[in-house]
Amino acid sequence: MREDVRGGGLRTTRQLAETDRWTGFAATYQVNGATVSGELLVPKGEGPFPALVLNHGYIDPDVYVLGQGMSREQEWFAAAGFVVLHTDYRGHAGSDPVADQDRESRLVYTRDAIGAVKALQRMAYVDADRTAYVGRSMGGGVTLNALVAEPDLVDAAVVFASVSSSFVDNLRQFTEPNRPDGARAFYARHGTPQGNPRFYDGLSSRTYFDRVEVPVLLHHGTADDTCPIAWSRETDRLLTRAGADSTLVEWPGEGHAFGPRFADSMRRTVAFLRRHLDG
Repeated sequence: MREDVRGGGLRTTRQLAETDRWTGFAATYQVNGATVSGELLVPKGEGPFPALVLNHGYIDPDVYVLGQGMSREQEWFAAAGFVVLHTDYRGHAGSDPVADQDRESRLVYTRDAIGAVKALQRMAYVDADRTAYVGRSMGGGVTLNALVAEPDLVDAAVVFASVSSSFVDNLRQFTEPNRPDGARAFYARHGTPQGNPRFYDGLSSRTYFDRVEVPVLLHHGTADDTCPIAWSRETDRLLTRAGADSTLVEWPGEGHAFGPRFADSMRRTVAFLRRHLDG
């Protein structure tokens, strides 16, 4: 929150795809001097257009490829008339490397999301006054982090099947069982949640929900066995209690990735974004 996160230098490196509605490119941008790769989709027609930064969920950086994780959302939003920048985050695809501690804290990913918005806002084809985040799973947590770090940067945010807004919940659910060496190294450096609770509260977006200034739409499936729906219910409760404009939509029977109701969730998301970005 005290940092000056700078973003710019967005440029395309090659064309990836094209339809009658949009053109897709591999792209890079700069965040505080570091290079971050991503996928950029630009609608055809006369701009400037509203713009979205997409924050993807956890995928092992060793197997991750450019623009992976939210391909369906990229194309849907671009066809609906939004510029889309899907950030890869540092340590992924063609981005600069990142230290293990920064990866585990997710703070470097938060900087990359903030920098992506600022890079988009410099482009002539983007309406800098109409921007938003869309995050999925881990990217939902990144999105919530970004909202409390720079509250007035975007105009709205949408998160799907988000991780918890408590950093400790995520450590116990994902890091400890899946990356035990990473958890041990993190605890060795920063202490345990029991021994240093103030530090871990400081890494939890919910600690600062009173800073959230924009409307937030939460989607979560009731059959999600990766990120429990209880996490989004608690996030929605705490956002509302802090005075934020939060809406939780529960999707009966949907799992973590969304299947049968994906199109319905996207239609609701596009309507939400148009209402708050055009209003």
